[in-house]
Amino acid sequence: MTPVHLEEAGTDGPLLFCLHGIGSSSAAFAPQLDALSAYARVVAWDAPGYAKSPDPDGELDLDGFADAAAEAIRSYGEPAHVLGVSWGGVIALRLAARHPELVASLIVADSSAGSGTDPEKAAGMRARATELAELGPRAFAAQRGPRLVSPDAPAELVQRVVDTMSCAVRLPGYGHAAASMAAADLRPELSAVTAPTLVVCGDRDTVTGVEASQVLAGGLHKCAYVIVKDAGHLANQEQPERFNAWVLSHLHIVTNQRSTHQRKG
Repeated sequence: MTPVHLEEAGTDGPLLFCLHGIGSSSAAFAPQLDALSAYARVVAWDAPGYAKSPDPDGELDLDGFADAAAEAIRSYGEPAHVLGVSWGGVIALRLAARHPELVASLIVADSSAGSGTDPEKAAGMRARATELAELGPRAFAAQRGPRLVSPDAPAELVQRVVDTMSCAVRLPGYGHAAASMAAADLRPELSAVTAPTLVVCGDRDTVTGVEASQVLAGGLHKCAYVIVKDAGHLANQEQPERFNAWVLSHLHIVTNQRSTHQRKG
């Protein structure tokens, strides 16, 4: 598989590997690359067929995206704490199920069990590739981007979200991603995920929504669930200080638990 583009920050601490949403790129994690790099080695990918990553050689399903993430993590020679936002959270959960040895823990933000849980949502997701082809990236992003943050989000954030999307999405990569999301229903496999998980959701997320994140939290064995106040679907960008504080708390707890377990072992 062709290597993907990675943005990196930080030289010490645990490895935090970040998977963006379906309409985004590594640029979505600028607040995490900036602030969390003092405590962790933060890596954010451009998924295959997105932004600076090359197009995949063939069609990718959810397993294919998860395997691409696994290949990137393996290059660092150690397991990663995997942060996935929206579609990235779906990939992260499949990654943890397929490659548990590579996932030290999960942070699943504003995500769901996949659009395959609802026929109407699945159909809408499958239609997105056609919509992108008809509108082009800029108009597509201008239409979709503002929905991803709360109505009170500052104009500069809305513009940043739109700009990120317009520079990130293209066919065929976006089409593969939409198809993978439309086919996904992770509910039966959540109980098989062994990695300790933090499920995060913005309280004003109307895209996947609080109920969808609660389904994830309810299906995972080792799970904490938190709400980020005054944040829409992109909680990590809209309320980065609050979001980052939860991530740091999770990393601190998980790494301390691992150290204690290793000492006892």
